[in-house]
Amino acid sequence: MPVVIVDGQEIEIGADERLNCIEAARRAGKEIPHYCWHPGLSVVASCRMCLIETGQRDAATGKITMVPKLVPGCQTPVKDGTVIVTESETVKASRARVEEALLIDHPIDCPICDKAGECLLQDYHFQHGQPERRADLHPFSSRKRDVGPTVTLFVDRCIMCTRCVRFTREVAGTAELMVTSRGAKEEIDVFPGHPLDNKLAGNVVDLCPVGALGDKDFLYQQRVWFLKREANVCGGCAAGCSIHTEHNQDTVYRLKPRENPHVNTWWMCDEGRYGWHHLHDPARVLEAGRRADHARGSKAAFEPVEWAEVVTRLRSDLKQAGRLAVAVSPFLTVEEAWMLCGIARSIDPEAFLAPGFVPVAGDDETFPGGFTIRGEKCPNRRGVEGVLAQFNAGGRSWGDLLAHVAAGQADAAWITGGYPTPWLDDVTAGMFAALKAVVVQDLFDSPLTAHATWRLPAAGFAERAGTWVNVAHRAQCFEAAIRAPAGVWPEGRLYWNMLGRRGLYDPTAVRRQIAESSAAFAALAGDVPAVGIDLRIQQLAST
Repeated sequence: MPVVIVDGQEIEIGADERLNCIEAARRAGKEIPHYCWHPGLSVVASCRMCLIETGQRDAATGKITMVPKLVPGCQTPVKDGTVIVTESETVKASRARVEEALLIDHPIDCPICDKAGECLLQDYHFQHGQPERRADLHPFSSRKRDVGPTVTLFVDRCIMCTRCVRFTREVAGTAELMVTSRGAKEEIDVFPGHPLDNKLAGNVVDLCPVGALGDKDFLYQQRVWFLKREANVCGGCAAGCSIHTEHNQDTVYRLKPRENPHVNTWWMCDEGRYGWHHLHDPARVLEAGRRADHARGSKAAFEPVEWAEVVTRLRSDLKQAGRLAVAVSPFLTVEEAWMLCGIARSIDPEAFLAPGFVPVAGDDETFPGGFTIRGEKCPNRRGVEGVLAQFNAGGRSWGDLLAHVAAGQADAAWITGGYPTPWLDDVTAGMFAALKAVVVQDLFDSPLTAHATWRLPAAGFAERAGTWVNVAHRAQCFEAAIRAPAGVWPEGRLYWNMLGRRGLYDPTAVRRQIAESSAAFAALAGDVPAVGIDLRIQQLAST
């Protein structure tokens, strides 16, 4: 195996791996500071922050020959025998000079900058900068420029790393951003008449190592040191992008992509990035309610029902009604879907189980950088279908459930939702009007609510815990980032109690039980890594 020596430490790399010095140093636990380099973008080696000493060890004699000048770590590939020195006095002096040069014309407005607390310019100054400032401070503030509907540019904060420019050209493929002028006068700007308005535009804010690019949705909302971060999965489409949900006091403030080479690499789309506001919409259903049969179809209010009563009374109402049909929403987790199916079959052994409505908006859209936005706007259709197959209900669809109800083969229906946007019309909802009992469990009221005997609130994507399986059969497990609003029991908690289980809802215990009883989900029996696990082989083997 090829060996690279980093500050005297030998590390092995793969024979076919193509690493630069920054990546090789990380293998040894050494972080080489850098601004312009990003693993998902082309290399320009313009910031010079990653200058290091390198050399080559002779395999036969062991003699080390060093390169006489510092070289950029981002642009220097490693091979067998490469020697990397990251902490010499020469390297430290170079970093301090780079930091000093960047700060000479940089506005010292950290107290009002959104990037404060997560700014590389701040961090590197304290880690690698000069011990004291050798130039006069100039009292000026950063010019602000509107470059698109979601992004603001603070011009004087920019350090010209050009990450944002390369992203729009190489990943988004839209190339709205450019560098104007030259030398000390160069700036980032948009091409005239072409604002930064592509579907991946928000990623440039994440890429910016300083406070030059600000997200209008987050600007001046929170200080980052107040935010808590939870590894989560985006529920906006079937891609299932790995994300971080950042929140404070049970309020979400922003979503950011989480690196996952198997799903979304380093990016996420703006639809998912800004698709969390429905969590705090005042129109959400926030309490369980029931109304008498004679009031269905009218504007009569639901009578509030305590959750302890829901657990017992809901079961008895559905059992008394007769034949049961259940729509298992593609927004439910694998664990929730499995428990719901178990409850349905305990109420009616012949209960008709089918996936809930699958929202679709257009076709899949793939960008030059390889990122794909899926037209299927739900996160867990694959997982729900896999669960239904374990209950001998595979191959069905929402249309099959509607046909089943229209044919008069059901007396009661339990429709689970969790849809952040309107999803059915009055005609479809009217098909359930003749049933003896209808349970509607959703985030918002819909035309179906008029025909409901039970109205139950649902949890949003950041309020539930469990497993989702994306369109590529990648299973990702996640914890709830925030608590559901007061009065809302997430579906998992309700189903756990309806099954008579003791203690708090434990999705891990349910997941292991599913894995033990199903070959398709067998890979979920152990600990699932943060990047998820591929279920494709198991699913194909089970069909």
